[in-house]
Amino acid sequence: MSSTIDILIEVFTWIGFAGFLALAVVIVGVWAVDGTWLPAEAIVDREGGETVVRWYDAEGDANVAVADPSDAAALAGRETASIWYRHGWRDRMRLTRRPPGLRRLVLAAGGMLALGVLCLIAGWVLYFAR
Repeated sequence: MSSTIDILIEVFTWIGFAGFLALAVVIVGVWAVDGTWLPAEAIVDREGGETVVRWYDAEGDANVAVADPSDAAALAGRETASIWYRHGWRDRMRLTRRPPGLRRLVLAAGGMLALGVLCLIAGWVLYFAR
């Protein structure tokens, strides 16, 4: 019975650390592909039933973007908003600095690391308890 538990703990240790490593590589890739986003203060307008966001970028150029439905819901009733715009691109904005999926990936990587560490400690405790 104890050898079965040892095998399970060893397998989950490797799954935890390998999952963490794989997710860490994906996180770095998503972060790199996301590019540079700069902050700006924007004016929120409504045109033809759509929410339109207008701002000036770091070069002084005027930009305008139509907010997607989730951003439009967050901007409902507001006249100004703090936004993030994509450096080097025109008319791209979002309300958060990093992509929302990146936070989920970081939490998943943290969970995999916690699984690996807990199983490693459990394996050591069982080893020295014998």
